[in-house]
Amino acid sequence: MAATIDVLVIGAGPAALCIAAALAQHGLRVRGIAPHDPSDQWPNTFGIWGPEVDQLGLQHLLEHRWSNCHSYFDIDINHPINYGLFDKQALQQHWLDQCLQGAVDWQLGQVVSVAHDSKYSSITTAAGECLEARLVLDASGHHSPFVKRTQLKPVASQAAYGIVGRFSAPPVEPGQFVLMDYRANHLSEQERNNEPATFLYAMDFGAGLFFVEETSLALAPPVPYGQLKERLWRRLAQRGIEPLQVQHEEFCLFPMNLALPDLKQQLLAFGSAASMVHPASGYLIGAMLRRAPGFAAVIAAGLSQPELSSALIAKRAWRVLWPLELRLKHAIYSFGLDKLIAFNEANLKAFFSSFFTLAQHQWFGFLTNTLSLWQLIVAMLQLFIKSPPNVRWGLIGFSFFKTKL
Repeated sequence: MAATIDVLVIGAGPAALCIAAALAQHGLRVRGIAPHDPSDQWPNTFGIWGPEVDQLGLQHLLEHRWSNCHSYFDIDINHPINYGLFDKQALQQHWLDQCLQGAVDWQLGQVVSVAHDSKYSSITTAAGECLEARLVLDASGHHSPFVKRTQLKPVASQAAYGIVGRFSAPPVEPGQFVLMDYRANHLSEQERNNEPATFLYAMDFGAGLFFVEETSLALAPPVPYGQLKERLWRRLAQRGIEPLQVQHEEFCLFPMNLALPDLKQQLLAFGSAASMVHPASGYLIGAMLRRAPGFAAVIAAGLSQPELSSALIAKRAWRVLWPLELRLKHAIYSFGLDKLIAFNEANLKAFFSSFFTLAQHQWFGFLTNTLSLWQLIVAMLQLFIKSPPNVRWGLIGFSFFKTKL
């Protein structure tokens, strides 16, 4: 008996909603399954550069947008590109509405196993229910136990602790967004030289409300939340700032150098489960929005041919999600991250000070993963030339870790 479901999506977070909506727009029969409801409130914020969201035509989904954007290293750098923060509820509802229009069916359940045969895939839930579909797609996050990958090196994760609240004095200038503030005069010299470097990511929400977040670029194992919180309090105290009211606490932890999935597996994936987190900048939402349509289109094209095996459809879909150029770029970004992980606070500040002297289209394209492969190589070579000797030595002083493509 043929399966009544074309694609079964595991998960109910941003990645699951994004790809379920894209699949539904092709008229596919889509069902989502997760332990929680897709309308449950998301805990974390999602930032995106203004030109990205403009190109996607989704600027109406932003809650805040800043043109006064800065980073602080040894110098104050003004970023001439504006930055936005999604209205989480609006973005979620945007995808929920598309899912509703496409008659996507959602059900609660915990998936405990996934199995495949030539024409179908199936999942089994903790309650013992078995669901069959032509394809199963995992969008449940980087912790998925079902996506096959070969992780040859420790997983380096970006960790962050932040609060939305009111303060005794503004933690950033009025109307300002701070991408990275690596100034560390609240730490001792020993801490700056021997402990993981962290930076402040912060923004003015207006009406006396601010978001401040202490962030570690990436580390294996990750910097504990307790240490990040303690550093945030010390950073604020050193500036004579005291939190008066905490409206929300944010805890972020996601892998930056997760190995690519096995592109031969019949199980598909999307979002962080598919290693789509940018290995160098940590951005994900923009990549999901750009890549979902093409990924959904090749899945729909494959499913329109009943004679094709599910394994062949999945193989074609994986190659669209992760073509050779993107795999090579992922390897380059991961190589760069390996170097930065070993940098102390002084070298990180020197590196980023050099990085933002690149042409605007180069550093912007690097952070958003929108440069071509050759543009990326040129940008990295120019960055190497521009960097001071200590940064150059750090970039070449360790062996290149081979990445399976």
